[in-house]
Amino acid sequence: MEQLLVLKDLAVIFAVSLLVILVFHQVKLPALPGFIVAGVLLGPNALGLVSDVHRVEGLAEVGVVLLLFTIGIEFSLNRLREMGRQVLVGGGLQVGLTVAVAALVAAALGLPWQVALFLGCLIALSSTALVLKGLTDKGEIDAPHGRLATGVLIFQDLCVVPIMLALPFLAGRATGGAAQLALALGKAALIVVGVTILARTIVPRLLAEILKTRSRELFLIAIILLGTLTALGTAEAGASLALGAFLAGLVISESDYGHQALAELLPFRDVFISLFFVAVGMLVQVHFIREHPVWTLGGVLLVLGGKTVVAAVGPALLGYAGRVALLAGLAISQVGEFSFVLAREGRGMTLLSESAYQTFLAVAVSTMLLTPFLLQGGPALIDGLERLVPLDRLLPGLRPSALTAGEQPFTDHVIVAGYGLNGRNLTAALRSIDAPYLIVELNAQTVRQARSRGEPAFYGDATREEILRALGIDRARMLVAAISDPAATRRMVRVARGLNPGVHIIARTRYVVEIPELIRLGANDVIPEEFETSIEIFARVLAYYGVGRA
Repeated sequence: MEQLLVLKDLAVIFAVSLLVILVFHQVKLPALPGFIVAGVLLGPNALGLVSDVHRVEGLAEVGVVLLLFTIGIEFSLNRLREMGRQVLVGGGLQVGLTVAVAALVAAALGLPWQVALFLGCLIALSSTALVLKGLTDKGEIDAPHGRLATGVLIFQDLCVVPIMLALPFLAGRATGGAAQLALALGKAALIVVGVTILARTIVPRLLAEILKTRSRELFLIAIILLGTLTALGTAEAGASLALGAFLAGLVISESDYGHQALAELLPFRDVFISLFFVAVGMLVQVHFIREHPVWTLGGVLLVLGGKTVVAAVGPALLGYAGRVALLAGLAISQVGEFSFVLAREGRGMTLLSESAYQTFLAVAVSTMLLTPFLLQGGPALIDGLERLVPLDRLLPGLRPSALTAGEQPFTDHVIVAGYGLNGRNLTAALRSIDAPYLIVELNAQTVRQARSRGEPAFYGDATREEILRALGIDRARMLVAAISDPAATRRMVRVARGLNPGVHIIARTRYVVEIPELIRLGANDVIPEEFETSIEIFARVLAYYGVGRA
């Protein structure tokens, strides 16, 4: 009978979720907030169609573990090292400043310092699932603000364990004081060392032997077993299952089989993470929001506005443009999925009263529901803000306006926007034919490195009219948009065409579907990555069969 109740609850959840997601799809909204809405409808405070919410929560926790497992696979140790500054500096500043500001606000409202600090920790975390999904769907995951947001999210996920370890101390339930905390941190350090050894030595050999069997089922079982054992090992050492899952993913990512493992697990992850968001929606008491609209609305505005501004401080200090910093801050301005897990633990330890818990749930769920709209409308919102506040004057010494008249030939030159791989290859080619060029880049560290090598590189946002004027767009022969941000590319093309109707504009884009819009805005040539890649692939296939290029 118990099994039938579980199946009935799952059937009801998926049926209602299907209807809600269909509606969301029709109005072009992301699916994840739709699962929260479905949970609100299903929960005991609305239609009450699910008999046992706690059973659904158990399945939802599996979704959180799988989510962190797949994130670990996607972000290898090598990539974490490459993103070190974004993760450690950007993430550290965001979490530290957000905790401090939120705790001070909570303390000013009369809450005990332990509760205030705990609320600061809850608010500091953002939704990895929502943000990464939204940025990926918009094609902005590799844009400057996308990389920044990703780095901060990784740091936040790593902070979940220390926060969990600190809960007994905040609740006054710890018995060993500083010694116990030091022991817990020592265990965490040993876990990291052990995982690194596994990733470098044992796991690659084990998976290689398993793959010799050519059995997909055996490979999947081995992946799940590795993840389960690592997660259980970290839990036994006093850390969380979620961190164990993340570390297990890192272990597998260091082998040659990470992509295959990810492909096998994605369907399971998506189903269980959907259940997590449904479970979150079930926790919301709709009548509480109706009875306390001012507290809810005020909390939502404080969280979204405060986190956006505070999260922008770190990227600004790292040398990113104000616009990029604010876009990254806006992307991570919501409350995250792990905050719900921590809040439930905190309520069990009496750190949160029932009223405070419900207020937190109402505010947190509201911020998550608003996230898709913020990701969609964020660029326009920040463009409007930039008209009032000169956000790009944080690094005046590197701005194009700092150029003197004799520093570079400002006539018949090429403006290269973006100094990634494409930008570096292009400038090397231009230098070989003695063609004059200027580089404009949003990453101040990249600008400093380029200038140290003698490159005419300058810091600035090439989507802004005054920046393009400072670069001599009216006298330029060509503009090459070699950046990976689709929205910024569109703005750059539109502004440049308005400033110089005769300049030749070449734009890089990822997808063929974006070509017509860029042509309409004024680009002369658009180079789509997926199309050029397909040409190179079939050319090499034909060459293998002895058919040469025409």
